[in-house]
Order: sequence, then structure tokens, then C-alpha cells
Amino acid sequence: MRILASFLFLSFFTILLPAQNQPNILWIVTEDNSKHYLKLYEENGVAMPAIEQLAKSGLVFNHCFSQGPVCSVARSTIISGTYAPRTGAQFHRAEKKVPMPNGLKMFPAYLRQAGYYTTNNSKEDYNFFKSDDVWDESSRQATYQNRKEGQPFFHVQNFGITHEGQLHFNAEAMQNQSTDADPKKMKPHPYHPNTTTFRYTQAKYHDLHTKADQAIAKLLQQVQEEDLMEDTFIFYYGDHGGVLPGSKGYIYERGVHVPLVVHIPEKWKHLVPFKAGSRVDGFVNFIDLAPTILNLANVKIPDEMDGQAFLGKGISKRNVNKRKTSFSHADRFDEKYDLVRAVRVGKYKYIRNYQSYNIDGLHNFYRYRMQAYQEWRNLYYAGQLNPTQAAFFKPRQAEALYNIEEDPFEINNLIHAKKEKRIAKKLRKNLEKQLKALPDLSFFPESYLLENAWNNPVKFGQQNKATIAELIEIANLSLSPFKHIEIALNEALESKNPWKRYWGLIVCSSFGEEAAVLGNKALKMALQDEENLVRMRAAEFLGLTKTANPSFMLTDCLKAAQTATEANLVLNTIALLHDLEFNYKFELSTDLVQEQWLESRGSLIKERLKYLGLEIK
Repeated sequence: MRILASFLFLSFFTILLPAQNQPNILWIVTEDNSKHYLKLYEENGVAMPAIEQLAKSGLVFNHCFSQGPVCSVARSTIISGTYAPRTGAQFHRAEKKVPMPNGLKMFPAYLRQAGYYTTNNSKEDYNFFKSDDVWDESSRQATYQNRKEGQPFFHVQNFGITHEGQLHFNAEAMQNQSTDADPKKMKPHPYHPNTTTFRYTQAKYHDLHTKADQAIAKLLQQVQEEDLMEDTFIFYYGDHGGVLPGSKGYIYERGVHVPLVVHIPEKWKHLVPFKAGSRVDGFVNFIDLAPTILNLANVKIPDEMDGQAFLGKGISKRNVNKRKTSFSHADRFDEKYDLVRAVRVGKYKYIRNYQSYNIDGLHNFYRYRMQAYQEWRNLYYAGQLNPTQAAFFKPRQAEALYNIEEDPFEINNLIHAKKEKRIAKKLRKNLEKQLKALPDLSFFPESYLLENAWNNPVKFGQQNKATIAELIEIANLSLSPFKHIEIALNEALESKNPWKRYWGLIVCSSFGEEAAVLGNKALKMALQDEENLVRMRAAEFLGLTKTANPSFMLTDCLKAAQTATEANLVLNTIALLHDLEFNYKFELSTDLVQEQWLESRGSLIKERLKYLGLEIK
């Protein structure tokens, strides 16, 4: 009777606690590290035994891409499964958070509705407003271990060990603190100067990868001891590229091509079309992570997401391997403005610099806390860099085309090569189609978007889709010979729409001295246009072409700025003319600085002014 009673009790208890019918999902995230620093991907990379062991029981994705090369933009893409330039999440740091697209939640909310215990430890950094239904807990103490018995979990564990800030050591520390990796054995990338500073910085970065792997090993040991490995999908990825100079914040491969390893649990291997231990060549993107996790959990993927699942029910090996496209974007990072878009299809990558007169090395206060950044710029001004190393501090071409397989460091621009002419044309059209389809909100200035679009960016984009397409067409005038587009350019400059005038002037600056014939018209616009940012772009063109001294015009634009965001954009142009060494003298004083600027974007305004010689207490 005792045996029968025990059997009946256990049977009843089993009915109360049914077997878990959804897989656990664990995300392990390291910050600021592209695939270029892991031995798993590159011969000279760092050995990371814990990640390499994970790969043996799972998949290595050879081509995983962040759409944005900086934290808040990348993480906003991941949490929403959407492209940031259409949702208003493309600027880092956000002056104002934006609502999620209508009808869409941050994806962990759907997991939570389906019974998952959702936890995040602990970085969020979203440019979206977060609702209360996303996480059961998001904090430095958050853990999947607090779930109910039998409840599936989705847990994110962030490791900041490799973050950019870890390389903000001073010259004294570099002299006194040794590294485990031998600096003498480091091989700086060809676009970097081969100096003691760069070799030491790279060695320090290698050490940080080793420390991150050790921390990951402890977490995986915990999962193993809790007997969860056969029931848990484990994703390891870098949250975007970086972090040596010229990577984080830039959409070169080193800024967006990240490592991705996925452990396949034995119990759920039927949801994966690849064998454990395989390397996957198909392209996967950060917009695909949210739908992939929902698909693995057997949760409906919202139609509002832009990405596509690459694991789970209904996904075939052929479906994944035929994916060969990735789209990436760069906008404002801290106080530094630029507008760059790129598309990669297979081995070819096409980059469109919409403000080609900008320089990659334009000052950014956070970037230049790094000794290597400072030295790189100093060597440039001293004339001690070769052409490849100096390119970072010079204006770019409007278009670039690279064969990544033959030129992984994106040095040899093939845009004018006869052999690649057809490829360039195809990718140019591919990118233009993508931007118009989004539509890409960044063709309006950020300050205008904040005032007119941020209550519902997606709706604003759809309402202004035709106008955005027209602005893109004006921007594309810079891709044709000047004599062929001069009439169309004049039409843009004379438009009643200020943003068409705005983009017409950007095109003028892209042509440089070739467009100096429009100098008188630009001078009139710089002095009289009713839109402050149009006056700013006109003064910028006059300064870049040395047609007129833009100093007093730009300080007037700064004084007239209505918001901190508008002021920051004006200061970006002043900083550009400063860094390009035109020797213009800008009379900056506290009288130009409005108190309201310091209340909203005070730190960025202060840092930019400090760099330009005006310190605000």
C-alpha cells in the first residue's frame, strides 16, 4: 500500500507540474567587440576557450551584423526587431526617447505573455520608451534562478569587460601597467600607425577578451551544474563592433561585423536545421534576433518587425544560407554628426557618405579619451602617417565599394573600377530602394524631427514618405557630373521647402570648389534664408570652398539656435572647419550659449565648446 500511495502522490504531483514545453534561452553579450578580435574568426585573434567550447555544441555564424555601430542604436534594433532610421531610434545618445511603433512591444514582453520568466542583467540603453511588461527583473541582481519551478526563462547576461571605456587609460598607466598579451607581438591593422601606443592598446584589448571569456566560463559552469545545457539555447554575441580607433561608431566591417555563436540543446535540436559544430555562411542581422527568439519559443512573430527568424520551426538550411544582404547606418554619436548608409551583398560592400566632406576623425569627446585616438590625430597633423593611415582625417568620396574577401580592411575603393561598375550600380540602387522604403527619417535634421515627428516617428515617416524620397533624390545629385545636375541643383536651392534647400547646399559642399559658381547664391542664403539650418549649410559651403569667411555667419546661426540639438548641429560644422585647419577664427563666448541648452543636452554642448576653446562651468 505504501508503494501504491507513493506512486499516486508522485503521479498527482507530476500533473500539477507538467514538463517544460518551451526551451530556455540565455543570451551572453560582450560589449564593443567585432569578430576581428576572436581566434574563432581570425588567425591573430584572442583564444576564448569558453566560447570555442560553446561552438563545438552549436553553430558559428560567419556573417552576423549589427545595423548600427554603437550601443543604444544596436540595442534598440535588437529589442524591437526594427530598423532604427524608420522608428526614430537612430541617434546616440537620444535627446528624447521615442515610442515603440504602434502595435509592437519589445520582444521579451511577448515571451513573458507566453509564460517565460524574462530577466536582464543589466544594460538596456534603449532609445525607446520601455513599458512595464518587458522584464520580470532588469537589474545588476537579475537572474533566471528566481523563476518558478518548471517555468522557461529568457535571460540576458551583459559583460562590460571589453567596453570602450576600459581603454581610457592615461599615458602614465600605459608606462606602469603591463599586459598579459605581448605588445611586441601585436599587429596593428594597416589603417593604424604601428606605434607603441597602438600595440599596447591592442594588447590591453586582448587581455580584456581573455577576462571576458573567464567570466563567461563561470556563467556556463553554473548552467552546467544546474543541468540546464540540454534544455537551453545559449547565444553569445558582441553588441556591435569596436573598439580600437575607427571601429565603434563607423559602419566599416570592424564596426558592425560581430561574433555570433549559438549552443544547440540536445532536447531542442529539431528546431535547428544545422548540425552541431557547423559554421553558417548565411547573413544574419540584429533585426533578426527578436523574431528568431520568438520563433524558437513558438510565439507568433509580429508583422511590425522588420527582421526574419533564422532558427526555429519552419526554417530550413537553404533559407538561411541564401541570405546574403546586410544594411547598416550611422548618424549622430554623442555630439558628432554624420550621415552614412551601407549595404553589403555577398563579398561586396557599398558605402554612401551623404556628407562626403565630413571626416571620420572629427572630434568626439568620448572617442578621444583614448590615448591611441589622440596619438593618431597628432601624427596626422605632424605629417607622419602614410596615405592609408591619414585617410581617417580627410574628406571621403561620396561612394565607396569594397571587395571584403580581398580587402577586409576596406582600404581599396573600387567605385570607379571598370570591372566592378555593374556591381556598384546594382548596390547603389539596392540601397536607394531600402532608404525610400523605410522611409529613412534622417534626411530631416534631428532638431526638426524632435519637434515634429517624435510623438509617432513611424506615422510621420509614412506621411512624409514622398518628401523623403525627394530629399534622397536631391542628395543623389552629388553622384553625377556637376554640369549635368546644375539646373536641378538650382531648383533645389530655390525650393520653397527648406529641407530641399538644405540638401541642395549639402550637395554643393560635396562638389566643393566645382560648385563655387553658386557662391553668390549661397552667400545670400547664408545671410537671409528664413531657416537657421539652411543658413548654417550655406555658411558651411562658403567655408569649405573658401568662397567667404563663414565665422560670423556660423556664430550668428549658433546664437539663433532654438534648441540644444540645433546648436549641436551648428557646432558640428564649426568643429569640422576647425579640424580641417582652415584657420577661421570663431569668436565663441558664453553670450552665445542659452541656459536651456545646458538643461537638455548640456554635457554634449559643454564638451564640444570645451574642445573649441570655450569652457562652460
